Amino acid sequence: MKIETYIDSLLAYAMNCGLTEPEDHIVATNRILDLLRLDDYTPSDELLIDDLEEILKGILDYAVAKGLCDDGITAKDIFDTRIMGALTPMPREVIATFRALYEQSPEMATDWYYQFSCDTDYIRRYRIKKDMRWKYASDYGDIDITINLSKPEKDPKAIAAAKNAPQTAYPKCQLCIENEGYAGRMNHPARSNHRIVPIEVCSEDWRLQYSPYVYYNEHCIVFNAKHTPMKIDKSAFEKLLSFVGAFPHYFVGSNADLPIVGGSILSHEHFQGGHYEFAMERAEVVEELTFTGFEDVHAGIVNWPMSVIRLRGADPARIADLADKILNLWRGYSDESVGVIAFDGEPHNTITPIARRRGSDYELDLVLRCNITSEEHPLGVFHPHADKHNIKKENIGLIEVMGLAVLPSRLKGELHDLAEAIVAGKDIAADEVLSKHAAWVEKLQKQYTFTAENALDIILQETGKVFSAVLEDAGVYKNTAEGREAFRRFAAAVNA
Repeated sequence: MKIETYIDSLLAYAMNCGLTEPEDHIVATNRILDLLRLDDYTPSDELLIDDLEEILKGILDYAVAKGLCDDGITAKDIFDTRIMGALTPMPREVIATFRALYEQSPEMATDWYYQFSCDTDYIRRYRIKKDMRWKYASDYGDIDITINLSKPEKDPKAIAAAKNAPQTAYPKCQLCIENEGYAGRMNHPARSNHRIVPIEVCSEDWRLQYSPYVYYNEHCIVFNAKHTPMKIDKSAFEKLLSFVGAFPHYFVGSNADLPIVGGSILSHEHFQGGHYEFAMERAEVVEELTFTGFEDVHAGIVNWPMSVIRLRGADPARIADLADKILNLWRGYSDESVGVIAFDGEPHNTITPIARRRGSDYELDLVLRCNITSEEHPLGVFHPHADKHNIKKENIGLIEVMGLAVLPSRLKGELHDLAEAIVAGKDIAADEVLSKHAAWVEKLQKQYTFTAENALDIILQETGKVFSAVLEDAGVYKNTAEGREAFRRFAAAVNA
């Protein structure tokens, strides 16, 4: 197929999505020709292509053949992002459209902005479709299990190029506003087609964008316009509640501000939100709490594997005040009977907060976290324990706290291969890749009769069961009589 066919198909796609208008056609065409180093052009007489992935693949194949970019995932991602960036409207146009729609309704504005972020290929829908997703019916409700495949792993060429590339502090991190329109490099993602929306949070200058990897519906990132570190304090609670006041159809939460129990980017203040109902939101309060002086705020312990205090009321300022009181006590609170140590030369206690609306009320979930380590659990006492590392070894961040497992991409192949190996009667322990699962499989074989028809289903459901147990590992107060009593002692201490 001629390169002109791919070019014309891309231009038609941009027009159909509203990225360009008829008046833009000649300029848009010339921008693409420039990127492809084409001095001559005649519109194609071949049938145009509708599928964006196929269009971009055709253009990338041409670019690689002509030596315009290397044949590696990272290099091709940078190149096709430049292609889409040439067709992406300028920030002023995006902001104007968003604000005009927001005047009609916040949901209309975010609906448009999310679709726009998909149409520009900033969110690569064809990669998101490859993710594995299923539900597991846990004792706490249906939790989401995902194996995310939309974030490509770096190829060897990219790793070598990044190692040899000169060091730069621009942009300072992957959340900074300078990423908007950034061409990218081998050790920093391309964002030529990325557009950010300015918003106000507690009268401060913040920004709204979507995650390019979309772990759930309309997975957004809300971040400070300034490069400032993550911090959980009263102002964080106020900012979360301010955001859901402006976007009542979205939830928003923050990762904790300490290693092990925090997120992957602690250097830049940010939250994550979206238009999705997690299992933790559906979980009910199992024990009411009353905090002296805050009788107007409904409070209680949530039926969840992690330790959650839920606050609900009409006045967000009152909720933030009570949350601050709970946080301040928790920062210095120790209970050695359940392994909680607040300080041993460095602080260990913090909170993962999540805000949402319940009708006209505001709701704030406070998840108590502790990143203490021990000789038995060197990666964290309240962290996935070693017997579950075959499935989940990484930190339990905000998204997983709420009941959505983000499992490593290696598991897609491993779980399928494991099911086949079990049915074939192979020695799992002797397999270089699958041996990490040997002890787990040995237990499962005592519980189930595996067949070719049911093996994978069993493995997937048991994977969900492991993740549910991982959340129990991460909970500071276990759902036992001893754990509940210890939780009550902490609540009583807030009132002391």
